[in-house]
Amino acid sequence: MVGPSITDDERRVANLRLQIGFVVLVGLSGGLVALQVGASTPQVGLAVVGALVLGGLLLLWLRRWSAEFRRETNRSRFRR
Repeated sequence: MVGPSITDDERRVANLRLQIGFVVLVGLSGGLVALQVGASTPQVGLAVVGALVLGGLLLLWLRRWSAEFRRETNRSRFRR
């Protein structure tokens, strides 16, 4: 049998990088939208900060939702 190609530590680091990248992507997206509507520099900064907070909240919600999904999937797997 073949085992996993990455260790648990490598998986944790990859997941953390993916989560940070997701939040940064949402934050930069908010800043770009603000730029496109003609916001001033402080407004763009505020939009980036607000979008980073929103991205963090969205990430927390997604992590909670995925944990529920994994629990339900594991329960149905053991019912057989």
